[in-house]
Amino acid sequence: MTNDLVRRMAEHKDLKKESSFTNKYNLDKLVYYEVYDDINLAIGREKQIKAGSRIKKLELINSANKEWTDLSQELFL
Repeated sequence: MTNDLVRRMAEHKDLKKESSFTNKYNLDKLVYYEVYDDINLAIGREKQIKAGSRIKKLELINSANKEWTDLSQELFL
């Protein structure tokens, strides 16, 4: 959860160059995100997603982004 997705994506892209979780697991794409105006709803949704199985998470991503396109590109336009 973040209050500035553009900043957070830039941080992840920068961390990719270092020894980090992002680098270790070769994570360099934003394939899913949700926007909330209420922080409590956002935190609740994040907990709900994290509690789900890997299959449920993959289904969620595939339902919104079948090609797993890097959505961070649209944030930087």
